[in-house]
Amino acid sequence: MTLVPQFSPFTVVLIPFIGALAIALAARAPRLRDAFCWLVPIPFFIGVLGLIDPVLGGGVPPQTLVEILPGLGITLSVQPLGLTFALLASSLWILATPYAIGYMRGEGYGNLARFFACYAIALGAAAGIAFADNLLTLYLFYELLSVSTYPLVAHTGTDKAREGGRTYIALLLVTSVCFMLPAMIWTWHAAGTLDLRPGGILGGAVDPGTGAVLLLLFMFGIGKAALMPFHRWLPAAMVAPTPVSALLHAVAVVKAGVFVALTVALYVFGLDYLAELATRDFVLYVATFTMLAASLVALHRDNLKSRLAYSTVSQLSYIVVGAMLASDWSAIGGGMHMLMHGYGKITLFFCAGAIFLATHKSNVSELDGVGRRMPFTMLAFFIGALCVIGLPPTGGIWSKMHLIMGALDTGETLVVAAFVLSTLLNIGYLLPPVMRAFLRPLPEGEPDGVREAPMLCVVPLCLTAIGTLVLFFLAGHAYGLLSLGIN
Repeated sequence: MTLVPQFSPFTVVLIPFIGALAIALAARAPRLRDAFCWLVPIPFFIGVLGLIDPVLGGGVPPQTLVEILPGLGITLSVQPLGLTFALLASSLWILATPYAIGYMRGEGYGNLARFFACYAIALGAAAGIAFADNLLTLYLFYELLSVSTYPLVAHTGTDKAREGGRTYIALLLVTSVCFMLPAMIWTWHAAGTLDLRPGGILGGAVDPGTGAVLLLLFMFGIGKAALMPFHRWLPAAMVAPTPVSALLHAVAVVKAGVFVALTVALYVFGLDYLAELATRDFVLYVATFTMLAASLVALHRDNLKSRLAYSTVSQLSYIVVGAMLASDWSAIGGGMHMLMHGYGKITLFFCAGAIFLATHKSNVSELDGVGRRMPFTMLAFFIGALCVIGLPPTGGIWSKMHLIMGALDTGETLVVAAFVLSTLLNIGYLLPPVMRAFLRPLPEGEPDGVREAPMLCVVPLCLTAIGTLVLFFLAGHAYGLLSLGIN
């Protein structure tokens, strides 16, 4: 017997959309609007928690909302990998909400009802992706996520924001419509189904040559996974307010991309069939190149948000590499990294926003002595950096260890070397901000003494940093859940 109420997947997905409507209707009542912003993430998180026991007990039956063709409809179900993604998004939404309220108020942004309504829609779309039972359902929610986050990226309305928003939406829509959609139609024609099933649906339905082409279409069609050369949307989106950057990089958009990549590898191709495809090595090495090249770019970026953006491009490729290695170790490692990186990267973006809010400094070269003024923020940054690097006592060490074990298991020594080199590069671009903040004196003329950002910003970033430490001890539970979806 569980103390957590059990909702259907549809009810859980519906909660953020109802919340978005309530927020929009309360646009002229700021206190009521903020109350909805605070309250809606709570039942959403509880609803996701309520799905854990059914999944551990054998699964949640598919729930068809609309049947479009015989055997094809908008259908929701809950798989272990999708539940992991939903747990990440729902738990971080609770912490992202007060941060976003504190930041947007502190910087004096307007149109907050539109902002938070789109924020809620994005989380609803992420839940729809997580609980999709077939590729059609996944695709529809995937596109909704792109469209709903465009107003967030362009929220400030400046020419730079509009340009960044255009790059963002154009690359995401072009890749999905030109590559992912044709791959989905081809799969329907060849396999006679778009269902997402353990072991895949393409093995035995198409020859390895056709499967190799489909793999390229799917992997490069998932633009949110930010494989080079279709990664530019992610740095372009850094024109958005920091709460949006946190949403894009840790909670919804990029995690949706790598989740879809893992889902396609596991439930469309299947690991055994994937290992036979000639283009698997090509995608593997493109992802490995992206992992290293983006780290090198991050190393030379002085703007902190830009540095973190390229770090995200690199870290996403860890998960794509995990999928393309086509081993149980690496697939589980990819799922774990989705979770660990989510907590680590949102901490870093929260800290970057808090630093800007309190000091109006946005470059690494300007952070001398900031740790003396903002000790909680910079300590949280240090912990988040350890998680992204993959060092104890944070959960990041376990996901990176599983990914390396997967590469060793498949004999990919070059990939092992790339993981090691990437880790060194992570240290090279994530620890200098901490060292500057704590080891260098404040510039002359700057006041000494503690002066943190508003508590609505500082408390969430401290909690997400603590979350990375908690995940160090809960990694076994994450492994157990993810392994149910692999075996």
